[in-house]
Amino acid sequence: MDSYLVPRDYGEAEFVEKRSRFIGQLWRVDSEEEARAHIEEVRKKHHDARHHCFCYALREGNILRYGDDGEPQGTAGQPMLNIFLKEEVTNVVCVVTRYFGGILLGAGGLTRAYGGTAKLALNAAGISRMRLWATLAVPCPYPLYERMRLLVEKCGGTVNNADFGTDVLLSVLLPSEDVDDFQDRVTELSAGTVEVLLEEERFQPGPP
Repeated sequence: MDSYLVPRDYGEAEFVEKRSRFIGQLWRVDSEEEARAHIEEVRKKHHDARHHCFCYALREGNILRYGDDGEPQGTAGQPMLNIFLKEEVTNVVCVVTRYFGGILLGAGGLTRAYGGTAKLALNAAGISRMRLWATLAVPCPYPLYERMRLLVEKCGGTVNNADFGTDVLLSVLLPSEDVDDFQDRVTELSAGTVEVLLEEERFQPGPP
């Protein structure tokens, strides 16, 4: 199954340019209905703002949409969408609300402000990779703990939890296709004394 990049969490950021206040908000979504619901949610929350420019990108159907909401054509929604196309992030909706500060910014200023605010919101949200991940239970003797953590990172995984008992029990998230290679490396590291246990496999967001 293919992998692709999505926002990790909800992201929000603010940017001020010549007294105009730009508020960027971003969500991970799976449908146009979800995207439109978030856009409407922002319109209601900031009902006193002059502009609510938006964009969204959905992997299924390769759907790309944007709106300038009264700003000059091409100065808001498209620059925002370009951020996500450049970063190859999909299943995302972003709304940038503008409270007008009384000073015109010009086409170039608007493009930089809207695109820049979308990028700040994406930075706040972070990026995850949707793919088939395996959750593993890895028993680990204390002397091997640090080396085991480094091995997980080297194999593209992450340690979700460490339970410190008689030994350390690591809960590890690893790309499914790398499990066999990881087990081989664990066997080598532990001289055959540690066996990796597969708990579940699921298509979900994980480290990029």
